[in-house]
Amino acid sequence: MDSSSTRRRATRAKLYEAAVTLIAEQGFSATTVDEIAERAGVAKGTVYYNFKSKTELFEELLRYGVGLLTASLQAAADETAERGGTRVEALDAMIRAGLVFIDRYPAFTQLYVAELWRTNRAWQSTLLVVRQQAVAVVETVLREGVESDELSRDLDIPLTAAALVGMVLVAALDWQAFQRERSLDDVHSALSLLLHGRVSGRR
Repeated sequence: MDSSSTRRRATRAKLYEAAVTLIAEQGFSATTVDEIAERAGVAKGTVYYNFKSKTELFEELLRYGVGLLTASLQAAADETAERGGTRVEALDAMIRAGLVFIDRYPAFTQLYVAELWRTNRAWQSTLLVVRQQAVAVVETVLREGVESDELSRDLDIPLTAAALVGMVLVAALDWQAFQRERSLDDVHSALSLLLHGRVSGRR
Protein backbone atom coordinates (compact mmCIF):
# COMPACT_ATOMS: atom_id res chain seq x y z
CA MET A 1 0.00 0.00 0.00
CA ASP A 2 1.48 3.39 -1.00
CA SER A 3 1.82 6.31 1.38
CA SER A 4 -1.11 8.27 -0.13
CA SER A 5 -3.47 5.33 0.42
CA THR A 6 -2.22 4.94 3.97
CA ARG A 7 -2.79 8.64 4.66
CA ARG A 8 -6.27 8.50 3.19
CA ARG A 9 -7.19 5.50 5.33
CA ALA A 10 -5.89 7.31 8.41
CA THR A 11 -7.87 10.44 7.51
CA ARG A 12 -11.04 8.44 6.98
CA ALA A 13 -10.54 6.70 10.31
CA LYS A 14 -10.31 10.11 12.04
CA LEU A 15 -13.46 11.28 10.28
CA TYR A 16 -15.31 8.09 11.27
CA GLU A 17 -14.29 8.52 14.90
CA ALA A 18 -15.33 12.18 14.93
CA ALA A 19 -18.63 11.51 13.17
CA VAL A 20 -19.68 8.59 15.35
CA THR A 21 -18.96 10.49 18.55
CA LEU A 22 -20.85 13.60 17.46
CA ILE A 23 -23.82 11.75 15.98
CA ALA A 24 -24.12 9.57 19.08
CA GLU A 25 -24.09 12.72 21.22
CA GLN A 26 -26.50 14.94 19.26
CA GLY A 27 -28.06 12.98 16.41
CA PHE A 28 -27.44 12.85 12.67
CA SER A 29 -29.54 15.88 11.67
CA ALA A 30 -28.02 18.15 14.31
CA THR A 31 -24.44 17.23 13.42
CA THR A 32 -22.82 19.39 10.76
CA VAL A 33 -19.91 18.70 8.43
CA ASP A 34 -18.10 21.65 10.01
CA GLU A 35 -18.35 20.02 13.43
CA ILE A 36 -17.10 16.70 12.09
CA ALA A 37 -14.13 18.40 10.44
CA GLU A 38 -13.32 20.38 13.59
CA ARG A 39 -13.53 17.30 15.84
CA ALA A 40 -11.32 15.33 13.41
CA GLY A 41 -8.82 18.17 13.19
CA VAL A 42 -9.08 18.54 9.41
CA ALA A 43 -10.34 21.15 6.96
CA LYS A 44 -13.98 21.00 5.84
CA GLY A 45 -12.78 20.38 2.29
CA THR A 46 -11.08 17.20 3.47
CA VAL A 47 -14.45 15.78 4.43
CA TYR A 48 -15.86 16.42 0.96
CA TYR A 49 -12.69 15.11 -0.67
CA ASN A 50 -13.30 11.76 1.00
CA PHE A 51 -17.13 11.71 0.97
CA LYS A 52 -19.66 13.35 -1.34
CA SER A 53 -22.01 14.17 1.52
CA LYS A 54 -22.69 13.71 5.20
CA THR A 55 -25.06 10.87 4.30
CA GLU A 56 -22.34 9.06 2.36
CA LEU A 57 -19.96 9.53 5.29
CA PHE A 58 -22.52 7.95 7.61
CA GLU A 59 -23.11 5.02 5.25
CA GLU A 60 -19.39 4.36 5.02
CA LEU A 61 -19.15 4.69 8.79
CA LEU A 62 -21.71 1.89 9.14
CA ARG A 63 -19.75 -0.28 6.68
CA TYR A 64 -16.49 0.43 8.47
CA GLY A 65 -17.77 -0.21 12.00
CA VAL A 66 -19.76 -3.36 11.26
CA GLY A 67 -16.85 -4.55 9.12
CA LEU A 68 -14.60 -4.37 12.17
CA LEU A 69 -17.18 -6.27 14.24
CA THR A 70 -17.57 -8.93 11.55
CA ALA A 71 -13.81 -9.39 11.31
CA SER A 72 -13.59 -9.78 15.09
CA LEU A 73 -16.29 -12.46 15.11
CA GLN A 74 -14.69 -14.31 12.20
CA ALA A 75 -11.26 -14.22 13.85
CA ALA A 76 -12.71 -15.71 17.03
CA ALA A 77 -14.36 -18.51 15.07
CA ASP A 78 -11.21 -19.21 13.05
CA GLU A 79 -8.95 -19.28 16.10
CA THR A 80 -11.26 -21.75 17.86
CA ALA A 81 -11.32 -24.00 14.78
CA GLU A 82 -7.53 -23.89 14.46
CA ARG A 83 -7.08 -25.23 17.98
CA GLY A 84 -9.67 -27.95 17.42
CA GLY A 85 -12.45 -26.41 19.50
CA THR A 86 -16.13 -27.22 19.20
CA ARG A 87 -18.74 -25.06 17.47
CA VAL A 88 -20.21 -24.13 20.85
CA GLU A 89 -16.75 -23.03 21.97
CA ALA A 90 -16.52 -20.97 18.78
CA LEU A 91 -19.84 -19.29 19.57
CA ASP A 92 -18.63 -18.59 23.10
CA ALA A 93 -15.43 -17.04 21.72
CA MET A 94 -17.53 -14.93 19.34
CA ILE A 95 -19.62 -13.66 22.24
CA ARG A 96 -16.46 -12.53 23.99
CA ALA A 97 -15.10 -10.97 20.79
CA GLY A 98 -18.35 -9.04 20.41
CA LEU A 99 -18.12 -7.75 23.98
CA VAL A 100 -14.50 -6.68 23.46
CA PHE A 101 -15.52 -4.81 20.31
CA ILE A 102 -18.41 -3.04 22.05
CA ASP A 103 -16.19 -2.12 25.01
CA ARG A 104 -13.72 -0.58 22.57
CA TYR A 105 -16.31 1.16 20.37
CA PRO A 106 -19.28 1.99 22.63
CA ALA A 107 -20.37 5.10 20.70
CA PHE A 108 -20.53 3.20 17.42
CA THR A 109 -22.48 0.34 19.00
CA GLN A 110 -24.99 2.74 20.53
CA LEU A 111 -25.44 4.43 17.17
CA TYR A 112 -25.73 1.16 15.26
CA VAL A 113 -28.40 -0.26 17.57
CA ALA A 114 -30.37 2.99 17.45
CA GLU A 115 -30.34 2.97 13.64
CA LEU A 116 -31.61 -0.61 13.50
CA TRP A 117 -34.94 0.65 14.84
CA ARG A 118 -35.34 3.39 12.23
CA THR A 119 -36.86 2.52 8.86
CA ASN A 120 -36.99 5.90 7.11
CA ARG A 121 -33.28 6.53 6.68
CA ALA A 122 -31.52 6.91 3.32
CA TRP A 123 -28.98 4.33 4.40
CA GLN A 124 -31.48 1.63 5.41
CA SER A 125 -30.41 -0.70 2.59
CA THR A 126 -26.76 -0.31 3.59
CA LEU A 127 -27.66 -1.05 7.19
CA LEU A 128 -29.45 -4.26 6.21
CA VAL A 129 -26.47 -5.43 4.16
CA VAL A 130 -23.86 -4.85 6.87
CA ARG A 131 -26.11 -6.34 9.54
CA GLN A 132 -26.42 -9.52 7.50
CA GLN A 133 -22.65 -9.71 7.09
CA ALA A 134 -22.18 -9.87 10.85
CA VAL A 135 -25.05 -12.28 11.43
CA ALA A 136 -23.86 -14.53 8.58
CA VAL A 137 -20.63 -15.29 10.45
CA VAL A 138 -22.67 -16.66 13.34
CA GLU A 139 -25.01 -18.50 10.95
CA THR A 140 -22.02 -20.32 9.42
CA VAL A 141 -20.86 -21.65 12.79
CA LEU A 142 -24.40 -22.70 13.71
CA ARG A 143 -24.85 -24.47 10.36
CA GLU A 144 -21.57 -26.34 10.81
CA GLY A 145 -22.68 -27.35 14.29
CA VAL A 146 -25.96 -28.74 12.95
CA GLU A 147 -24.23 -30.59 10.11
CA SER A 148 -21.77 -32.20 12.55
CA ASP A 149 -24.63 -33.14 14.94
CA GLU A 150 -23.12 -30.99 17.65
CA LEU A 151 -26.26 -28.83 17.58
CA SER A 152 -29.90 -29.81 17.17
CA ARG A 153 -31.23 -30.20 13.64
CA ASP A 154 -34.39 -28.43 14.82
CA LEU A 155 -32.39 -25.22 15.23
CA ASP A 156 -33.73 -22.20 13.34
CA ILE A 157 -30.33 -20.97 12.15
CA PRO A 158 -31.19 -17.43 10.93
CA LEU A 159 -33.30 -16.61 13.98
CA THR A 160 -30.82 -18.14 16.43
CA ALA A 161 -27.93 -16.23 14.86
CA ALA A 162 -29.86 -12.96 15.07
CA ALA A 163 -30.80 -13.74 18.68
CA LEU A 164 -27.18 -14.37 19.67
CA VAL A 165 -25.96 -11.15 18.06
CA GLY A 166 -28.84 -9.22 19.60
CA MET A 167 -28.17 -10.73 23.02
CA VAL A 168 -24.57 -9.52 22.94
CA LEU A 169 -25.49 -6.04 21.71
CA VAL A 170 -28.26 -5.43 24.25
CA ALA A 171 -26.41 -6.96 27.20
CA ALA A 172 -23.28 -5.00 26.41
CA LEU A 173 -25.13 -1.70 26.08
CA ASP A 174 -26.89 -2.31 29.39
CA TRP A 175 -23.49 -3.07 30.92
CA GLN A 176 -21.99 0.12 29.50
CA ALA A 177 -24.91 2.30 30.58
CA PHE A 178 -26.03 0.88 33.92
CA GLN A 179 -23.59 -1.72 35.27
CA ARG A 180 -20.12 -0.30 34.74
CA GLU A 181 -18.97 -1.82 38.02
CA ARG A 182 -19.02 -5.20 36.30
CA SER A 183 -16.02 -6.45 34.36
CA LEU A 184 -16.05 -7.76 30.81
CA ASP A 185 -15.42 -11.22 32.28
CA ASP A 186 -18.59 -10.88 34.40
CA VAL A 187 -20.73 -10.08 31.36
CA HIS A 188 -19.14 -12.82 29.27
CA SER A 189 -19.70 -15.39 32.02
CA ALA A 190 -23.40 -14.53 32.24
CA LEU A 191 -23.90 -14.79 28.47
CA SER A 192 -21.84 -17.97 28.34
CA LEU A 193 -24.25 -19.59 30.81
CA LEU A 194 -27.13 -18.70 28.50
CA LEU A 195 -25.30 -20.15 25.52
CA HIS A 196 -24.64 -23.41 27.34
CA GLY A 197 -28.20 -23.66 28.62
CA ARG A 198 -27.24 -23.58 32.28
CA VAL A 199 -29.55 -20.83 33.52
CA SER A 200 -31.94 -23.39 35.05
CA GLY A 201 -29.11 -24.82 37.16
CA ARG A 202 -29.29 -28.21 35.46
CA ARG A 203 -26.06 -29.64 34.05
